[in-house]
Amino acid sequence: MKFIIPAILLFLFFGCKEAPNSSIQESSDLSAISSKDFREFKVLDSKYIDPDEVWQPFENVLKDFTQDYHDKLKSMILEQDIPTIQTHINSGSLSYLDLTRFYLFRIKKFDRENEQSLNSVISVNPDVIEQARERDRELKNKMAKHPIFGMPILLKDNINASSMATTAGAVAMMDNFTQDAFIVERLKENGALILGKTNLSEWAYFFCGDCPSGYSAVGGQTLNPYGRRIIDTGGSSSGSGVAVAANFCAAAIGSETSGSILSPSSQNSIVGLKPTVGLISRSGIVPISSTLDTTGPMTKNVTDNAILLDAIYGYDKNDMASFATEIQPFYKLGTGNKLKGMRFGAVKRLMEDSLYVNAIEVLKSKGAKIIEIEEEEIELPGFRRLLNLDMRKDLPKYLENYAGNLITVGSVQDIIEFNDTDSLNIAPYGQKLFKGIVADKGNLKDLRRIIDTLSRNGKTYFEIPMQEENLDGFLSINNYHAGFAAVAKYPALTVPMGYDDKGVPKGLTFIGKPHSEKFLIEWAKDYEQFSSERKFPDLYN
Repeated sequence: MKFIIPAILLFLFFGCKEAPNSSIQESSDLSAISSKDFREFKVLDSKYIDPDEVWQPFENVLKDFTQDYHDKLKSMILEQDIPTIQTHINSGSLSYLDLTRFYLFRIKKFDRENEQSLNSVISVNPDVIEQARERDRELKNKMAKHPIFGMPILLKDNINASSMATTAGAVAMMDNFTQDAFIVERLKENGALILGKTNLSEWAYFFCGDCPSGYSAVGGQTLNPYGRRIIDTGGSSSGSGVAVAANFCAAAIGSETSGSILSPSSQNSIVGLKPTVGLISRSGIVPISSTLDTTGPMTKNVTDNAILLDAIYGYDKNDMASFATEIQPFYKLGTGNKLKGMRFGAVKRLMEDSLYVNAIEVLKSKGAKIIEIEEEEIELPGFRRLLNLDMRKDLPKYLENYAGNLITVGSVQDIIEFNDTDSLNIAPYGQKLFKGIVADKGNLKDLRRIIDTLSRNGKTYFEIPMQEENLDGFLSINNYHAGFAAVAKYPALTVPMGYDDKGVPKGLTFIGKPHSEKFLIEWAKDYEQFSSERKFPDLYN
C-alpha cells in the first residue's frame, strides 16, 4: 500500500525540511500552509502593542519583585507541575499572588523588545493581581476544590475573555471587547486565573497563506525559545506553545482546526492535546470551521494537561457539536503501567526517524505491542474548500453573536477591505487565503458533500489498520497526521520525544478513537515518565 500524504508540517525549521514521502496538492494542515523559507521576516516586533501601556497597571505590584526574589521562588515554580506548585502554596511557602507576579515578571523580562524577546504574549489581564489576592483569601477559607484553582492560565487570542480584547491577531479586531467564552467561564468556575492572551498565527493561520507561522499584525512574529529566528514555532497556537515552553504561565489553551495545537506543542517541546470535537465548547471563540474546530490544553507535562482538560470540558447548549459526557476527572489517573499489552500501529515510513524509533523502543520496553503498518492510499480532497465554505458562514456568526459592539466588520470581505486601507502594516504578507474564501463559489450542498467525503476517508484511513491489526492507538510524529485526525474526529496528544541533531524539538503523537482522551493521557503519562525527554530552553532560566 502506498500513502499519499496531504498534510504534514512542511518546514520543521527554517530550511524547509520536508518530512519523507510528502506529496502535497493542497494542505490539510494549517501549520503547513506556507512552505516558504523565512530566514528573514518582513515584520518582527509588533507595531500595535505599547509595552508601557501593558505594564502600567502592574508598576507598583512588580516594583519590589526583583531578580533575586524571582530566583528565590524558581525552585518551587519553574518546570514544576501544578500539583507540586499547589503543595508549596498549601504549605505556606508560596502564594497565588507571588505565583502570578513570578509569571508577570518573566513575561515582562523576556517577551518583548530585547535580545531574547519571543513575542508570545499579546495582552495581560489588568485585573489578575486582585484576582490572585482573592484566591489567597479563598484558600484560607478552604474554598479551593479543583487543582486548577489559582493557576495563572494564558489563552490563545481567539478566545473571548473579559477585560482584554480578543483580536485573533488582526488589527480589525483590536477593539473586540467581549464577554467570557464558555470555556473561560468554566476556568473561572474552577478558580483558575486568566493571566492574559497569547500571540497566534493571524486568524488561526487561515489568512495570508504566504506568511511564517506565529505571525500576526497585532502580536508581531512569535519566536521559538529553543532557537530564536532559527527554529519554527509551529502554528497557529504559536504563542501558547512558546509561553508554556518558556514558563510564562502554569498552562495555556490553544485551538486547532488541523494541526494548530499539535504543531506548536511539538515544535516547543511541550504536551498538547487536540480532543474529540465537541468535548470542549467553541462558543465565544473566533472560528475557522464549525466542522473541525476545537480548543485544547497545552502544558509542560501530561499531568497538567489532564488537569486543564478537566477544568474546561463540559456540555454547552450553544455549541452544535457539544456533547454531554459522564466521566471521572481526567486528572485522576489509574495506577500501574498503562502501556503494557497495548497494541500501537507504527508507521513504517517514519522508522527512518531515530527519535521515533527510540520512542517506540521505550514503549516496547514497557510491554506495548508495536505493529509496523503501511498506510492506506487515501487522499483528503476538498479540504481547503471545507475551510473556505465553513469560515465564510461561521465567521459572520461569531461577529454577530459574540464580538464586541465596537466591531464594525461583518464578513470576510469586510475584513479584506479594512486591511486594504493600510496593507503595508495590516497585511504585509497579503491576504491570499481570505481572498480564496471570497472567490470560492461553493454552496452548502457542496460543503455537505465535501464533509461527507473527508469524514469517510479520514475514518477509513485509521479504521482499516485498527481493525485488521486490532490496534488500540496509532503512533505519529508532531502533526504529521493532523489532517486525517481532524476529519475523522480522532483525538491526538503529542508529548516531547527529544531533539534532532539541529536541536529541533519533536513530539511522539498518540492518536486514538473518538472519546479516547483518558487512554491517550494515560499512555502519554507513562511514556513521559519512562522517557523524560523534555528539556528547559537554556536562555530563559
